[in-house]
Amino acid sequence: MSYLASKPRYEILDGLRGVAAIIVVAFHLFETYSTGPDEQILNHGYLAVDFFFVLSGFVIGYAYDDRWNRMSLKDFFKRRLVRLHPMLIMGTLTGTALFYHTCGGVSALVMQTEWWKLLLMTLLGCALLPSIKAWDIRGLGEMYPINGPMWSLFWEYIANILYGTLIRRFSTALLAIFVAFAALLTLDLTLNTDIFGLLEGRAYAANTVIGGWSLDTEQCYIGISRLLYPFFAGLLLSRVGKTISLRGGFWWCSLLVAILLCMPFIPGGEKARGHHSTAYTMPFAF
Repeated sequence: MSYLASKPRYEILDGLRGVAAIIVVAFHLFETYSTGPDEQILNHGYLAVDFFFVLSGFVIGYAYDDRWNRMSLKDFFKRRLVRLHPMLIMGTLTGTALFYHTCGGVSALVMQTEWWKLLLMTLLGCALLPSIKAWDIRGLGEMYPINGPMWSLFWEYIANILYGTLIRRFSTALLAIFVAFAALLTLDLTLNTDIFGLLEGRAYAANTVIGGWSLDTEQCYIGISRLLYPFFAGLLLSRVGKTISLRGGFWWCSLLVAILLCMPFIPGGEKARGHHSTAYTMPFAF
């Protein structure tokens, strides 16, 4: 496996991932004190997830695009499992250990959850198998009620499967067309045009990309849309982008990411919110 030794890392990307992680944690901590997306402190902090997808797509392209003549699909999936799954299992087991102590204030359903249901959700979580809404044990309709944020890793795995089995074979031109199509799905969310008639229940988060954590038609469409554009735009950047040297680049880039994620909501109705969400979402890749 020496021919698959890790390439030199882009340390700035690790640093930016850390900045975004801190902001998204703060976003969720402050969520308790808001009444909806318009009043949320660190208003666009949820876009950190989309930023993570951009970084992941770029890193996947950088790490693997030129290795397929020396690497099998099995090798690729094995490396991705080793890289991602231990963190997933650790998060699930931690969520199980603290479930009754930290989630009791979320819903009375938590305290009514029997041990065998908690064990079932733990096993599903460790295998990254999403649970249906009918099996909910936390009252939020999540795929992973033991570790809510794990929904983003579910979509990350989907992206890895798409890349390994199909999209790695795309030419750069075909990939650019695919990314343009994915961008249209993002616009469908942010402008709430709902061209497929799948967003009728989005009263809480209309004109945003918020969603993707439940196993139903609407939420799966949101999750797919949130995934495809940023992840594969990151992959496209890894193919066509050229590195530049900028003094203090980490600090300038961190400032830009913080501004985009912390930008407050500007009043003006749902249509204005859609325009703002579009303006904040698209620059993460380009």
